[in-house]
Amino acid sequence: MADTAPRPLRADAQRNRDRLLAVAVRAFSEDGADVTLDAIAKEAGVGIGTLYRHFPTREALVDAAYRNELDRLCDFAPQLLETGTAVQALRTWMDHFIDYMAAKRGMGDALKAVIASGGNPFAHSRDRLTGAVGALLAAGVAEGSLRDDVSAADVVTALGGIGMAAGTPEQREQAGRLLDLLVAGLRRHPGGPAA
Repeated sequence: MADTAPRPLRADAQRNRDRLLAVAVRAFSEDGADVTLDAIAKEAGVGIGTLYRHFPTREALVDAAYRNELDRLCDFAPQLLETGTAVQALRTWMDHFIDYMAAKRGMGDALKAVIASGGNPFAHSRDRLTGAVGALLAAGVAEGSLRDDVSAADVVTALGGIGMAAGTPEQREQAGRLLDLLVAGLRRHPGGPAA
């Protein structure tokens, strides 16, 4: 039986791909869906051929950039749990979620183009986000700092609402206060729901 798993990229190819994705997120977020692929390749320090080797279409680049941001956010949760308490990890992760929402909002037109072409960049987003939040909540329940009666799906929904309201620097400051309120509501208090 043939091995169908993709081969890992060489280190230089992986660096090029990572730079292209980082530049694409910034470019689509700040400059809009009409930014040229040539401009993205140039800013990433690679030729247009390198961009097309990794991402054969504009839609493939947008989809990969969005998924990369999602994966970075979700993969960050376990790392945070290694560096502090579950409550600290959850609150820090929430700040990164708001940044992810801002990038997603900025990439809106580019993501709409992917959807119009038949793609679905959001197919597994909810599951990934719920899994990351679930791991953070479970760690908090295990250490006795977070309530055990709140679902990860509810927290993701609340975060989405806060993220939608954080478009300007002033709103971003308010989002931080709302995140503090959300974490306070998730904390286990003496006499509250058992952990």
